[in-house]
Amino acid sequence: MNENQFSAMLAIIVPPIIDLITKNSNVDDAKAISRFYQSKLYRELADEKSKLWHYSSMTLYTMYQDELLTGYYDYPEET
Repeated sequence: MNENQFSAMLAIIVPPIIDLITKNSNVDDAKAISRFYQSKLYRELADEKSKLWHYSSMTLYTMYQDELLTGYYDYPEET
């Protein structure tokens, strides 16, 4: 996948995660965006080689919550 394709994919993946953060964390969009973009998870998600982009928005949101609570997240098992 080239860089433009990956950027387009991120533009599709990130908004639902932000929506979950705002709905479940009682923060506005700007704060949710800022917090998510500063997370380790986002840094890793933004690296195509991590392959995190193939997980669902809910899975990525859960991983983000784990990072907030513990500073760490596990990679889900593939089924």
